[in-house]
Amino acid sequence: MTTNNVEDVVSDHGLEEQQTIDESHGADQYLTFVMDEEEYGVDILRVQEIRGWEKTTKIPNSPKYLKGVINLRGTIVPIVDLRTKFNLEKAEYTPVTVVIVLKLLNDEEERTVGIVVDTVSDVYSIKDDDIRESPDVSKSNNNQFIRGLATVNEKMVIILELSKLLEDESLADSLVE
Repeated sequence: MTTNNVEDVVSDHGLEEQQTIDESHGADQYLTFVMDEEEYGVDILRVQEIRGWEKTTKIPNSPKYLKGVINLRGTIVPIVDLRTKFNLEKAEYTPVTVVIVLKLLNDEEERTVGIVVDTVSDVYSIKDDDIRESPDVSKSNNNQFIRGLATVNEKMVIILELSKLLEDESLADSLVE
């Protein structure tokens, strides 16, 4: 099992100086990851750590996207498979499958949640003005998890707002704090 801090990901990916945040320009940093050949981003300030996939303890009667829980230094952390949650094609877990452990806010309460993704990609600085609203083309509720879309280095990155994940009643009902 591999555990990486955000700083390790930045150095492991050889990120260039231009991609580091410049506070005076109002850019936020986003950790990006890949699922089903699409790139997604989460606010890097919400990332606690990045871990290799490990077996979870299953919770009976939980939604299919809740893979189970892990004990992370005394904290019980639910692990959500975003591929399943977003109705993407199922993929086998491989040595590059990772769990991104996030600290999410919901109703002024901070909760720790892990998300399973195919692989970690990069860290980008993106200004709020560069994030465009996502078109409402889907009848699914998954649009609630999308903050917007940003173009970085001529590719589209889907910026996620995963705190909404904690508002999912089926997930909340499955977890015991």
